[in-house]
Amino acid sequence: MKRREFVALGVASAALPAWAKTAGFDAQAEAFLEALWQQDADAAVMAGRFEFAGRIRLPGAAQRAAMRGFLAGWRQRFQAVPEASLSTAQRMDRAMLLAKIESDLWRLDTLREWAWNPSEHNPAAPIDLTLNTDWAPVQQRVKALHARIRQLPAFYAEARKSLAGVTREHTELALQQAPGVLAVLEDLESHAQQVGLGALMQPDLDKARRAVAGYQAHLNTLLPVAKRSFRLGTALYEPKFRHDIQSARTARQTYVAALARRELVLASMHTQATALWPSVIGSEPLPADRFALIGRVIDKLSVRHVAREKFVDEIRAQIPQLEAWIRQHDLLTLDPAKPLVVRETPVYQRGIAGASIEAPGPYRPQDSTYYNVTPLDDLTPEQAESTLREYNHWILQILNIHEAIPGHYTQLVYANQVPSKVKALFGSGSMVEGWAVYGELMMLESGYGASPEMTLMWGKWHLRSVTNTILDYSVHVLGMSEADALDLLTRQAFQTEREAREKWRRVQLTSVQLTSYFSGFSEIHALREQLKARPGFQPKAFHEKFLSYGSAPVRLIAAEMGKA
Repeated sequence: MKRREFVALGVASAALPAWAKTAGFDAQAEAFLEALWQQDADAAVMAGRFEFAGRIRLPGAAQRAAMRGFLAGWRQRFQAVPEASLSTAQRMDRAMLLAKIESDLWRLDTLREWAWNPSEHNPAAPIDLTLNTDWAPVQQRVKALHARIRQLPAFYAEARKSLAGVTREHTELALQQAPGVLAVLEDLESHAQQVGLGALMQPDLDKARRAVAGYQAHLNTLLPVAKRSFRLGTALYEPKFRHDIQSARTARQTYVAALARRELVLASMHTQATALWPSVIGSEPLPADRFALIGRVIDKLSVRHVAREKFVDEIRAQIPQLEAWIRQHDLLTLDPAKPLVVRETPVYQRGIAGASIEAPGPYRPQDSTYYNVTPLDDLTPEQAESTLREYNHWILQILNIHEAIPGHYTQLVYANQVPSKVKALFGSGSMVEGWAVYGELMMLESGYGASPEMTLMWGKWHLRSVTNTILDYSVHVLGMSEADALDLLTRQAFQTEREAREKWRRVQLTSVQLTSYFSGFSEIHALREQLKARPGFQPKAFHEKFLSYGSAPVRLIAAEMGKA
């Protein structure tokens, strides 16, 4: 049996032959990845391994048991590797692999989101990615997906059996996203007809649609008895924070640090708003309340925004301007060969965030990165105006810095260039979000958009990252009410009513992720300040060295870069 063929079987470490047990660590890590793709075809596709496109991961008890055994076997194997025998890069990979395995096992057996969150069982993304990535001729893509959609009735049957004790909020989200699944199937049907496979696929497409409808009907029966709280509580929140954020701090310590940072930001914004008051508001006396003073100035400035119908177009137009600034100020090396496509958010992905980056997997770094932006077409005039005031002239630019350049898009391009696929595949969300927040500061420090108005608006945006942590911890651990959450977001963080209500929805549907922005940023900023004190510090060198570690947790990167 050839080595590649053996690795693909995904067998437990106890059954490995002698050559596999003694293989170098890099070979072991590669073996784990190949075995993982055999276990989880959906993850393989999302990573860019489209040879698995015809298979699907069924969300049932049998699959969970197989994954549990798989992970336990590989945990034992990686734990047996003596750390002293590894290079710096390998030690980091080993730590990340063990963290990924521990996290997956905890999610399977303790968090059990597969039971209470129906939106976990959404098959659309791998179908959409397979169909609309140019990895093979269209006919081959359609044929691969034909094999996948044949399994959708079984997929939804297993999903239905897995659900127990659902939350109302996540059930409603799954119902909201179901039309998006149907839209993806419609797109597949259109492609099948174009390549002459429509008649062959039609019966299976019809079965898949009925499976989606059956899942919707089942969820509607669960809604009246959906009693589980969306709040995680301390017992789940602290370990989820540890697994997801991988910070040197606990969730509670991060919450306390965010409260302290909030006071610093508010004090600075108070000074800036006071200075702007005469030119923005006029001779009216200054309010004694700092929230009222800052809020008045921000509210008046926010009337300057792009027209509703040009929202997506304006985002698209700003990307080349940001690229030019980065090059002119020598902040980072950008790769012009890596395409960024600004597009409207696919329907099946809507309902949580208004803007996001969708990067290609590390196996296909040449593919496009999508900057998903949800258009404002379906909003009432009042809702659209609220959103446009939130993403006003200044903050829309900061949003694009965060999501695109030098934020998520840039960081993920760098991550896909790192030799270790582990660092790209199993990266820390806190590092990814933290870098995007740090990228905002990087641009402003270089003089981008230099004006008192931009400084104040960045304060508001930065306060948003800090407030995310306070909100998430307060809601999921401290039991914060909706009324108090909306007050925190609107009066105390100067967000519009619509933005605040969307954030309240998001904190009900997600947990811990909102803490990643401040947690990652604060650790990156602390590392930079530490290194700035050393002779010869150069910002560009720091940025590129930091990004050279892929998406590894900041604490691991800091441990290496902070060495004398």
